[in-house]
Amino acid sequence: MPKLTIEDLEKLRERAKKQTFLREATDYRAKITVHMGTCGIAAGAREIMNAFLKELQERDITDVLLTNSGCAGLCSREPMATIEIKGQAPVKYVDLTPEKVKEIFEKHVLGGEIVKNYALGIGSEKTDY
Repeated sequence: MPKLTIEDLEKLRERAKKQTFLREATDYRAKITVHMGTCGIAAGAREIMNAFLKELQERDITDVLLTNSGCAGLCSREPMATIEIKGQAPVKYVDLTPEKVKEIFEKHVLGGEIVKNYALGIGSEKTDY
């Protein structure tokens, strides 16, 4: 195994600082919650969490909070995530895949447009889409 250089350590430090900022941010434009109860993890929630994290890291976005929660009570629709944009009702997305995550991230998180094909509910209302 090659030895780490000072430059390698600096890169690791900067990456860790960005990830810590994402967890501690209070002034963010959006919040992504991946539901990671036992049912969610069994259905692939870790892969969904990694897909959202990849989008954030590849785009160097630091004003979106990525977090997790327990079961949302809809085990048959896992993996799920809730997207909250400031000033808008939260949207719960279901039956997620990494490909759907990319589309949701691009259109909803960055563009503010709800991806109706994957949305189960907006706020406390079920969608009719």
